[in-house]
This record gives sequence, structure tokens and C-alpha cells, in this order.
Amino acid sequence: MLALGHASRHAAATVALLRRWVEQDSYTGAPSDVNAMGGLLREAFLLPELTLTVRPGQGFGDHLCFRTTAWDHRPDRRLLLVGHHDTVFPPGTFQGWHEQGDRVCGPGVLDMKGGLVVIHAALAALSAKGRLADLPLAFVSVADEEVGSPDSRPFTAELARGAHAALVFEAGRPTDAIITARKGTGSVTARAHGKAAHAGNAHADGVNAIWALARFVDAAQSLTDYARGVTVNVGTIAGGTSKNTVPERAECVLDFRMVARADGERVMAELESAAARIAGETGARIELEGGIRRPPLERSAASVALYRRYAACAAAEGLGDGESPLLGGGSDANDVAALGVPVIDGLGPRGRGFHTHDEYIEIPTLLARTRALIRFLTQDLPGGGLA
Repeated sequence: MLALGHASRHAAATVALLRRWVEQDSYTGAPSDVNAMGGLLREAFLLPELTLTVRPGQGFGDHLCFRTTAWDHRPDRRLLLVGHHDTVFPPGTFQGWHEQGDRVCGPGVLDMKGGLVVIHAALAALSAKGRLADLPLAFVSVADEEVGSPDSRPFTAELARGAHAALVFEAGRPTDAIITARKGTGSVTARAHGKAAHAGNAHADGVNAIWALARFVDAAQSLTDYARGVTVNVGTIAGGTSKNTVPERAECVLDFRMVARADGERVMAELESAAARIAGETGARIELEGGIRRPPLERSAASVALYRRYAACAAAEGLGDGESPLLGGGSDANDVAALGVPVIDGLGPRGRGFHTHDEYIEIPTLLARTRALIRFLTQDLPGGGLA
């Protein structure tokens, strides 16, 4: 298995490359830093079989796609590998590479520069052994995933549409569980517009925006249905100017999650109905802004079949091969799956603590994940078992 052996021999170089990436800040809100990280990716993925497409970011860093010629020539077998090179850590808040035994801690080492280096190590090994050119694959890395991929979503969709399958290399779970289902996410800002008045001299002339919004908050929270996997959470609220003024304005922001897209659409319809009803009862106007941000990654027969194919490769490398329970957070996997593409997620190295200053990976799982990916990618090639 020539490519597998190559990956094993270059395991130390893979760790060194990851260190270089982790030491490069790439906070989503700092596009120049994200593009510096993108430059490191462009340098690393300069493989002879890959061509690069850059989609300039609008208010974000640039989004990158590397693809083989076979991607264009074999559209019926296209495989999309998905990642992101931004992190949640502003410059100066969490920096450095900190090794302790088999663990390394650092910003983005798990979410998800570890996943990016797994992709690189696998493709580099296949390139070195002449196996990459025949694979109809593309690798997309976006610069805005940590804020919901608002700018990159159309770019990823262009690539994903019609793909045979997609693998997403978000943070690996502590048991290596493979993700087949994630909740969808939504966000709504509700603004209540009332009428200001003096609370003592002209109380009856006012329309209390806070009161109207409070009734809306109660209606929104009541839409939570744990049995259906629907949650609604009003996370912030503000309004008014002084205790003796009938408040003219109030605002809240809510988050909602759902297992099925139809439930997300139902939540939005109920919120709009509640806003209209409360406006009629109070005289305040309530405007809503937002909606479903990411559709759910819904488990399907096709995604389960994909999971089982990958799981066999993971098990062959000593990794866990179980299926993850439903997750509450979304990723780019949600958006790809919404296009009808079978998707599995969580294929980065094993670790814990993403989005915290305790974020770490278990270093040996970098090689195990790399070798599992090589096995998966070569299954359908002639002599695929001789990776």
C-alpha cells in the first residue's frame, strides 16, 4: 500500500505543517490574517494534479477550491472535500502551539486546521504515488464558516451541486463518531415599535414597545418542542430610555434549532403570526428580520451508506467507527446536504474543546485519519486496495 506507507513516513512533516498553520492567526473578522492562512494553503496544495480557483471574499477572506482534472471529466463520480481556514479567536486572545505528550493545544488545531492537514497529507501521498490524477475530487476551504458561511455559501453550492458525495473535516469527536445528522439553525431579530409618552401625565397616549415585545418573547419561547427537536431561545433583549417614559422601541434576538426543515419553516410562520396578533392587540408594530440560516443535515439512506463505507476505512486504521448522535450545531455539511448530496462530517483528528482556549487534538489520530481517507479515496480506483 504505497500511499499509506508514504503518509506514515511523512507523519512528522504533517505535524510540522499543522504547527505552521496553527501559529498563523486566522480570525474570521480579520480578513488579512485569514488570507495569510489561505496563502499557506495555496503553497501546501501546489500539487501537479490540482488547479486552484479563488473566490474573493466580500468582507471576508478569500475562499479557495483545489480540484483535479478528473473532476471535470467524470461529473457523475465527483467527491467534494469541505473545510474552512478561519477560526473564532481574535488576534492576541489565544495563540501558540503547546505540546503535552500525545496532545497539542492551539487555536484552530481541532476546528479545523487539523482536518485541513489530514486532507493535505492524504492528497500529497496519493500525488507522490501517482494516484491522485484519476480521482474526480475537489477540495473547498472557505473563510467565513465560523459565522455561518454567509459569503461562501454560493461558492460551495456551485461545487456541491450534482456531486456524488461530500466529506466534511470538522472537529473529530472523542470517540471518532462520524456525523450524519446536525440540527438546522435559525436567527431572528424582533423589533417592536410603539409610541413614546410621559408615564405620569400621558400614559394612555403611549404604546409600550417593551410590553408588546415581552408578549412576543413568551410566544416565541412557547414554540420549543423537545419531542420534535425544536428549540427557541431568546438570548438578548433591550429597550426603553427611562422608567418614567412609555418605551417607543424594544428589540430582542432569538436563536432556533430544528431537526427537520419543515419544523424550521413552521417556527418562522408561527413567529410571524404571533407578531401580527400581538401588534393588533397592543397597537405596537413588530418587525422580524432573519430566518433559517442553515438547513438541517438530515440523516438519509444515502448518507448512512456513505458513513458505512468510510467507517470501514476508519476501523481498518484503529479508529472508532460509530455513528454520532444528532448534534445541535450546524456546519457547511448542512448546506451541502440541502442540495441532495450525501454528506458525512466530523472527519478531522480526535480532540476536544473547540471554540475554547483548551482546544486540543490527539496527535496520533492525524496519521490514522489520513490513512483512513486514503483508503476511502482509493476504493473505486483500479487496484484500489493497493493504496
